[in-house]
Amino acid sequence: MKWIEWAVVGVLIFFPFATINQIDVELMRQTMLLELRYDAAMDAAVDAAAQALIINADQQHESRYESVKRVAVNTEEALTAFYRTLYTNFGISGDPVAQGVLNRYIPVIVVIGYDGFYVYAEDEWTDRNGQTVMAPAWGTKRPYAYTDSSGNSYSFTLDEQVLVYAAATRSWHEGFRRDIQAEANIPLLRDAALFHEVRLSTIVGAIQDELSYRINKHNEVALRNGLSYTFTLPSIPLEEWHNTIADVGVVAFMQGIPMGRKEYNNYALGGSRVMKQTEIVGAMKDNMKVYYRRSCPYSYPIEETFASEKTAAQQGYMPLSCSSF
Repeated sequence: MKWIEWAVVGVLIFFPFATINQIDVELMRQTMLLELRYDAAMDAAVDAAAQALIINADQQHESRYESVKRVAVNTEEALTAFYRTLYTNFGISGDPVAQGVLNRYIPVIVVIGYDGFYVYAEDEWTDRNGQTVMAPAWGTKRPYAYTDSSGNSYSFTLDEQVLVYAAATRSWHEGFRRDIQAEANIPLLRDAALFHEVRLSTIVGAIQDELSYRINKHNEVALRNGLSYTFTLPSIPLEEWHNTIADVGVVAFMQGIPMGRKEYNNYALGGSRVMKQTEIVGAMKDNMKVYYRRSCPYSYPIEETFASEKTAAQQGYMPLSCSSF
């Protein structure tokens, strides 16, 4: 056989393999592009939801003076913004059937509030007619609760504001850690670093435990509806958790969407940074009226608050610098 005939035979043998390899490469490229598109859609939806959290219809529930993080979260506005943005980015805004299919791949959405969190997931209840209903719904607020080895109970927040039950004295104490540490006489309150560590681990642990439970419940529902994909709680780095719980925010999961030879499985975290004017506090230092920024670590009796230093000065208060502490 001549060499040219051998060459033809070689081409015939290797051509199918080259073609298959080219198809695989193109499929991988399309899958990566699709995954990037889904990632962008999830990030945009969660960011929109996080920003919608601070849309409050009731002005009485706006941020409190004691903490700029203490804002009422509007879960319904957040949910509406999430799905509206998600549907738009998936190109199914006017297709309720496609929206229903996509929803099956979102096992749980979490809203992180100041003193607790809310979960939107599949739930079962009995309606007024005695019929069993299975549908996504918001659960009740879950507190960031912790109990130490001495029986003291804590309800943490996204900052140092805390509600404590002192087991030894059977008394309740509420306020910033630095303000109630003496009266409560609990070791954890006197150790700022340990308090911070326990607070963060309690918040993250409470959310993770609830997520695991909800995703397991979603697997049961998905199995009954014919979905063979097993939903799992992805491993989220602690650094991402800590950044997320620095303020009110949203966590959402999307899993199991067929995408080439694999399934799409990802999550998105979004925080809602509430930008506010610097709060000026008017207080009494001995018998002198002073004013300073709320962020300064003073504990003088507060008389009133102001939107600016100029307003405080006009009311007879003298400036007090944080550096004086």
